[in-house]
Amino acid sequence: MTKKFMIFVIDNLSASGTPEEMLKIDAFNDTLRAKGHWIFAGGLAAPVHGNVIDNRNDANKASNKPLFDSQENYSGFWLIQAADLESATQLAFEGSKACNRKVELRPLLG
Repeated sequence: MTKKFMIFVIDNLSASGTPEEMLKIDAFNDTLRAKGHWIFAGGLAAPVHGNVIDNRNDANKASNKPLFDSQENYSGFWLIQAADLESATQLAFEGSKACNRKVELRPLLG
């Protein structure tokens, strides 16, 4: 039985992602697909576009800013499936190399 994991790409506010890096990311994505690990991947808009919404108890609050004010942020992610944490960790190492960024790996619950 496979488990699901999220690999978050950690970037700074440099609007990076060179054409060469994008080719390596595309190749990594193709490998994920070919080996049955692919579920979904995507890029995220810059944190300046973040908006924390809180409607608990009908509060109807919007911050119009991201949760964290930091140079480092999530700029993208892969949602993958793998047999176990060890396999997912290896894929995270490969993803980090492909995108030339740090990544954070987290298992999905359930």
